[in-house]
Amino acid sequence: MVSIAEDGTTTMGDSAQGPRGSLLYVEDDAEIAALTVEVLEEVYDVEHAADGETALRLALSRRYDAMVVDRRLPGMDGVDFICAVRTAHITTPVLMLTALGTVDDRVTGLDGGANDYLVKPFDYDELLARLRALRRAFRADGVRRRLGEWVFTPDAQAAYDPSGIRVALTATESALLELLSTSPEHVFSRDEILRAVFHEGDTTSSVDTYVHYVRRKTSPDMIETVRARGYRAGTPS
Repeated sequence: MVSIAEDGTTTMGDSAQGPRGSLLYVEDDAEIAALTVEVLEEVYDVEHAADGETALRLALSRRYDAMVVDRRLPGMDGVDFICAVRTAHITTPVLMLTALGTVDDRVTGLDGGANDYLVKPFDYDELLARLRALRRAFRADGVRRRLGEWVFTPDAQAAYDPSGIRVALTATESALLELLSTSPEHVFSRDEILRAVFHEGDTTSSVDTYVHYVRRKTSPDMIETVRARGYRAGTPS
């Protein structure tokens, strides 16, 4: 087991294993961050930011499966960062780390958009377990995402028009919409979409083809074209 105290004191042991994903970790303490990144990288592809402004730029430009955010950060603090992420319609699950264990502090973080919190000192095994639980809940929660005037349900591989009529999607169409809707402010290049959604051997023309398929089944505003850059999710109405 690995534990970390507010003063940076740690103990090491076996770390929990889980499905690999991408994770944004926001922590300004260099010593704590170095050890935490080392542990998290056993399970995740980790990007570390030392302040809220840098973290927000990353969150708005890249897709993550989870975020771990310290409450106390220089400049934009953790709660302000989470609020900004939610304002941008980014639904990625967020775990907030805090040395402030009062009820009011926890409520502030959760009301700001955090999905869970962990109070320092904490065990790394618990941190990893909380992240696994957050990702499971995020996948199984029957997430509904607005794309233009439509509602997309990733788990059901379906989209619903403004009148509630259900349109079935193929696995690839659903994966495309899930990628775009997870980070709706980000413009995904064709190469990014190709790597995330399609199989080895496919080309960027496959991306354009499936964008066409989705629009034909649903509506042109489901996916927005950004000239010379790529595609992003349709703006919620």
